Amino acid sequence: MAGRVVLIDFDGTLAMRPGLWGACVLELLDELEPGHGIELERLRAGLRGGFPWHRADEPHLELRDPDAWWAPVHELIARVLVEAGLEAERATELARATRQRFCDPTRGWVLFEDSLPALARLREAGWRCAVLSNHVPELPALAAGLGLSDHVDVIVTSATIGYEKPHPEAFRIALRTAGDPDEAWMVGDNPIADVAGAEAVGLPAVLVRRAGEARLRAEDLHGAVDLILG
Repeated sequence: MAGRVVLIDFDGTLAMRPGLWGACVLELLDELEPGHGIELERLRAGLRGGFPWHRADEPHLELRDPDAWWAPVHELIARVLVEAGLEAERATELARATRQRFCDPTRGWVLFEDSLPALARLREAGWRCAVLSNHVPELPALAAGLGLSDHVDVIVTSATIGYEKPHPEAFRIALRTAGDPDEAWMVGDNPIADVAGAEAVGLPAVLVRRAGEARLRAEDLHGAVDLILG
């Protein structure tokens, strides 16, 4: 299948969950452990650097099964909670509960206002859209729950392919999954994972929603679409 495809990052580009992992864990603490006294910054500090995409230079093929991917994440969250003062058994319970909460499209996740209109513009112009994201195994269901199913043709998540952006193989797998298009772009909010990673395999890339070093940059997705169509 040839044609033209835009690879688009998910978190921070199409959708967001304010506070991400730390905020998700804090939500569960507030609900299930009232008066816990654990601050968000302590959770963030403990979780920082502990996910597979923080070691994107190496493959994680052993984590391609969803339960295998979540196992070290649960261990990480439980360890942070124990260090913050929770008993080990309770910390493990809350860590396991994070999976359902984080993957629930009705709890915390929102699409950016320009996401669906920008995707519609691309499709009307003859481009197919594919999500490529460093994310959880459940990303396809999460994206569907947010209303993206009718707007994207392919969803590729690092958790199920064993490679995280900016690893070149993540982009190669996404392109193969999208049918080896004749022309492709990458759009995302991370200057390293999205932009530098794409450019390293020969894809033009647009940085959106944040400052950073990039040859092409747009304030929002409409600006990115303007660059691609222009």
